[in-house]
Amino acid sequence: MRLNKFIAGATGLSRRAADEAIAQNRVLVNGHMPSAGQQVMDTDTVTLDSLTITTPVNTITIMLNKPVGYVVSREGQGNRTVYDLLPAELHSLKPVGRLDKDSSGLLLMTSDGDLAHRLTHPSFQKTKHYEVQLDAPLQPLHRQMISDYGVRLEDGPSKLQLERLQDGDDTVWSVTMHEGRNRQIRRTFDSLGYGVKKLHRTRFSNYSLGRLASGTYQTIPRVS
Repeated sequence: MRLNKFIAGATGLSRRAADEAIAQNRVLVNGHMPSAGQQVMDTDTVTLDSLTITTPVNTITIMLNKPVGYVVSREGQGNRTVYDLLPAELHSLKPVGRLDKDSSGLLLMTSDGDLAHRLTHPSFQKTKHYEVQLDAPLQPLHRQMISDYGVRLEDGPSKLQLERLQDGDDTVWSVTMHEGRNRQIRRTFDSLGYGVKKLHRTRFSNYSLGRLASGTYQTIPRVS
């Protein structure tokens, strides 16, 4: 097993954070500085900050149907947080990406740093699906701009895949995206003069919300 993967599985760090620890000489393998990409065996002794890492720890991942009005943060600053929806034993889980306070739907939370890295790093381009309701019908020209050319935002172009959710209703759309920039969907429509009344995530990579009730969660097996 590659050293960074072993560290990620054993500590909950992401592979990137594990690579940084290796580069900072915080990791030893059998008492020696490891090389980049080094493989480790069960018989090797790996230490991080002088603490021995044994076998990878068991990890847990949950899928939460986040309601509107909850922030994805430990410090709510007066607001309710997603941790208010979870029992104390799950408060150590970290969110995979974000949903803003006014958005709802599928939120993954995990203790598996490697999984979180693979789901959020831009190089993996995991697909996400949303149901979006606008405050006005989307004009055909604007739909073409978003789908075919992309809309220019301050942090780069935003291109989304759009499909009607209901025939004859141009205010409700299924939105598919492969990025995860901050409030990207809202900013895309806002740049064209539309307000987003509802934004609900239904799918993230291989994870689908299904019939999970709002405000509840379920433990899910690990999938890539």
